[in-house]
Amino acid sequence: MRRIINSTYLTLDGVIEGPAWTSPYFDEEAMAFAGEQTDAADALLMGRRTYEGFAAAWPKMDENDPTTGAAYFNNVKKYVASTTLTNPQWKNSEVLQGDLIEEVTKLKAAEGRDILMYGYGTVTHALVRAGLVDEVRFWIHPVLQGGASVSAPLGDLPTTLSLAGSRVMKSGVIIATYTPVTG
Repeated sequence: MRRIINSTYLTLDGVIEGPAWTSPYFDEEAMAFAGEQTDAADALLMGRRTYEGFAAAWPKMDENDPTTGAAYFNNVKKYVASTTLTNPQWKNSEVLQGDLIEEVTKLKAAEGRDILMYGYGTVTHALVRAGLVDEVRFWIHPVLQGGASVSAPLGDLPTTLSLAGSRVMKSGVIIATYTPVTG
């Protein structure tokens, strides 16, 4: 069975949106770990807002520059959970039809490698609640963003997570990997 891995960048005060603050921390070590994640995944799963942000950025990047990751993101299979997006234009994108939980359960049961998710919004929230997310990797950046977008990444979801591993980067970024505790 395939695993669903969520990888989310956030600040110390819980800001996820507009991650321009990650740039100074995305060094060789972070690129290597990000590469490990994409090497292990043959699909992306995202909600409409994440899809629209990615689709606006990645196709404009140079696929011949291995440091951008554009070749991977532009060519990998992309599944979008949306009730409003009907005709995605970004290469290899497919909108999931029907019930989200049923469709993602089918994706997990299919042959393949990991399914990678970025960001933590309503889609991830629903999938964690349904027990379909296998790992959540929070990339905690030593930044306090402040402002109206400060929010806890888990919202009101009452979930217990167990620490599966951690990695501290030279830059100060901490990648904390958790698995949902079931039962």
